[in-house]
Amino acid sequence: MKNAIKLLVAAAFVAGSAAAFADGAALYKTACFACHDAGVAGAPKFADKALWAPRIATGTDAMVKVVLTGKGAMPPNGGTQMTEAQLREVVEYMANAAK
Repeated sequence: MKNAIKLLVAAAFVAGSAAAFADGAALYKTACFACHDAGVAGAPKFADKALWAPRIATGTDAMVKVVLTGKGAMPPNGGTQMTEAQLREVVEYMANAAK
């Protein structure tokens, strides 16, 4: 019985942790900010309308594909373990900040 309770608590913790990072802003702050806040290696700076405009024009699906496959110094998945859905949330967050 104690092991079952421990497993339930662990499962709740994991679920709660995933929920805590369910929005683009929180996910951005876990990894993406490291390059996009300063424009490292050509990364478009966060909220820079001029740099983001041509990317936004390609659409969300195209931007997510770039993150999934990597581009330039950015490795696939942005070097993270995020799911495609989480990466989409980050892309939408970043694009909305630049509109």
